[in-house]
Order: sequence, then C-alpha cells, then structure tokens
Amino acid sequence: MHDLPKKLAISLNVVKKYEWLLNSYVSDFYVDNHWNKLPLSWQSQLEKLPVEVLAELLQSDDNELRPTRVAWPLELLALRQVLRTLNISRTPKRQLEIELPSCPLLEHRKLKFMFMKCVKPKKSREIKRMAAICARSCQQTATNFVVDFGAGVGHLARILGYGYGIKVCCLEMQPALNQQAVAIDAKLESMAHKFLEAHEIEHFKRPAHLTQRLSSSTKPAEFIESIREAFQLPAGDFQFGIIGLHPCGDLGATLMRLFLNCEQAKFLNFVGCCYQKMSTRQTQPQMELHGYPISSQLRRQLHCHDDCQLSYEAREIACHAIEVYYDRLTADQYEYLKIHSLRAAAERIIVHNFPDQRHSALRNVKHSPGMSFNDYFRRAIDGTKFEALKTTQLDNKQIESDLLHWERIVCFYTLRLMLAPLVESIILYDRALFLLESGCQVNIEAIFDPRISPRNHITSAIKS
Repeated sequence: MHDLPKKLAISLNVVKKYEWLLNSYVSDFYVDNHWNKLPLSWQSQLEKLPVEVLAELLQSDDNELRPTRVAWPLELLALRQVLRTLNISRTPKRQLEIELPSCPLLEHRKLKFMFMKCVKPKKSREIKRMAAICARSCQQTATNFVVDFGAGVGHLARILGYGYGIKVCCLEMQPALNQQAVAIDAKLESMAHKFLEAHEIEHFKRPAHLTQRLSSSTKPAEFIESIREAFQLPAGDFQFGIIGLHPCGDLGATLMRLFLNCEQAKFLNFVGCCYQKMSTRQTQPQMELHGYPISSQLRRQLHCHDDCQLSYEAREIACHAIEVYYDRLTADQYEYLKIHSLRAAAERIIVHNFPDQRHSALRNVKHSPGMSFNDYFRRAIDGTKFEALKTTQLDNKQIESDLLHWERIVCFYTLRLMLAPLVESIILYDRALFLLESGCQVNIEAIFDPRISPRNHITSAIKS
C-alpha cells in the first residue's frame, strides 16, 4: 500500500483521459460509429494489424513484456507501460498454497462430497482457498468465531466449522437457503459419526444460521445483539472476524463500515464482485452512504469535482474476464470473437425500429462456427419484446457491411478491456484507503486463478 494516495490520483487521471473509451458500449459500435472515436493515428495503424497481435495489449502482469515487432501507436505503448505500474496484480503468489493451513477432512473419501454438494468446480476452488485464508486469520487474531455474510447454503461455513473447528455465524437473507444449510449440516454430521472415530470429530463446530438482511442502515448494536443471541454469548465479551465470498455491489462497503464500527470485530476478509451494482452519488444522489467512493480522500474530492467518479460502463467492464479473452485472441478463436459484432449489428436494427429501446436485454446466444446473422438474430430476440422483428424485412446490405468490420469491433473491445484492471484497481485502492484511514493493517491481493475466477482479489484488514 506504498504511496497509495498518489497511485490512486494518477490512476484516476488515466481513467479521466480515456473515459470516452471506457464509457462506449461495444453494442453501440455501429450505431454510434465508435471506430471514428479513436485518434486518426490509432485508426490507421490498428486497421493494419492482424487480430491475434491484439493479445499483446492484454499481456499478463506476471511476465516481462515480450519484445514486439508490431507498429503500435506510441501512445498505446506508453499507456500499456503505465497500466502495468498502476494495476494491482491479478496473479496469485506461488507460495500462497504453502503458507495456508490444510484441511485433511476435505480429502476424506466419504465426506469430501458433503462439503462440496452441488458445488461447481469453480466455486469449489474459491471456497477451499477462502476457508484456508480465513482459518489463518483466526489463528493470527485469536478470535472466538467468524461471521459469514451472504452465506448461501453454508459451504464456506461448513469447511470452517467441521474442517477447521471454527465457530461460524452465517447471515443469509433467504430463509429457504438457511433451511437447506441446516439439513446439509445434519447430513454431514450423521455421515461423520459413521465414518470417523470419536477423536476425529471432537473439533466439530456446527454453524449457526441466521436469516437476516444487512444494509447500509443496519445498526452495529443490532448486529452484535443478533450474533450474541445466536451463540448465547455474554454481553460484548467476544471477538470475531467478518468474512464474505463475493458480496455483491454495495455489500462490500457495508461489511467494511460494519467492521470498523464494531469494536469486537478484529479482522475482515472479503472478495468483492458486481462493481456495476455499486451505488454512487451520480446514480443514487438521494442515498447518504454509497458503495463508491468510500474513502475520505475521494469523498472530499468528489464534493469539489467529479474527477474521481467511475461510470456504470467503466465499472461494468471491470467485471469482464480479461484472461479468457486473451486466450481466445492467442488461440485464433476468431469465430467466438465475432459475437460482439453480431450483437452490435442487432442493436442497429433494434434502434432503427425502436429508437427508445437502446441497450435492451436480448437472449444470450452461444456462438457456433458458421452461425449466420439471421440465425443469431432470431435466437437473440426469441421471446423478447422485439420478436415481431422476425417478420420484418432486414437491410441485408447494411448488415453485411457491418459484419465485414468485425475485426474493428474486436480491436475496440480489446482497448476497453485493456483499461478494465485499472478501474478495478481504483475501486480496490479506494477500499484500502478507507480502511487505512482508520488505522487498520490492510492487504489486497489475488488469491484465485483469474482464468477461472475473474473477480479474484481479497481485501483483508486487521485492526491494530
């Protein structure tokens, strides 16, 4: 977190300079002629480049920049270098696995399936890594228990409670999910008694499941009282950690405020997501507390001018999977890259027929090699308010002309994606600064493989 305010200020200046690019939806590429927004020098040089070399702009931050023979615009080369110095690394440390405590029960031939019941491989990796990190935090801070926000059916809590022997209070707003969690806990305990010796289950701690909604208006005293009752604890005489795996939108900021306002909370670990759903003064001016910005420095700056504001479009692109797109560019998977061109051509048709229906949701269509535009369009509008367009005579010449420029749209999207990690870094820097302003020890780092889990940064804090 060295020189964080300075790095944050420089990052915001870069975003301000290129907000015309960040704020341009790819679906509007043909409607608003986005290609002509690029500087003329960029257009002439980028037009000549084969698609596969665009991957150089998204080159991973864990390697030295490879020498290039591509005649990139000098401004783009400079921007790429600046981004590498400002972005938070998206690559997990190699020694992280070695540093974390292990959980042998996760490898038990009978019980391991109960821990990951109905969990997809992606989520399974995230839950196991997050559990190990939270177990380490408990060791470092000598807390009595942890509170898991947005616990769902309790997968993370189950590993902590039965695998690591840590008390967990699960907060989940949906009663049905809590009921499922209790049933899975009971099933796991039943199987454990059948396949484990008595001494192997002595450390078990059954999670407590509370149906509770957390918001920016939640009073710390009310929250403390609810978890005190859940564990039948003496008044105030306990310490706990706050954890959350992918709390959506404003919930990340709410967890941080609650962490700072609860004296008993000693550590915080959460991995955020859905930045586009965060509230801002620009989008929800009537709200008192927003999801961004939250640090005093940026909020003061916001009162003077809007230089620290991040648009919805910028926060939305920050959630995209940059590594997956890099792989598609380098693997010559051009057919799969054409989907943006098809969507943009469809947007032109929709805007022509329904000028007030821009950016309306269409059906997701999985692209397959050789898919025609007509086939894509019929599937995309099927069951939507635009279904009547199936019988409309389309301007095939315009469509053909648009689709001939699919390489331009791949280039434009790559340029936007190039800036995406910087937008995410700004959000994370703001969060780190917010916690540092209250005297916490703060760490932000990548803990998941970004190709599997695009939102892979954990925000960790310990009160001094």
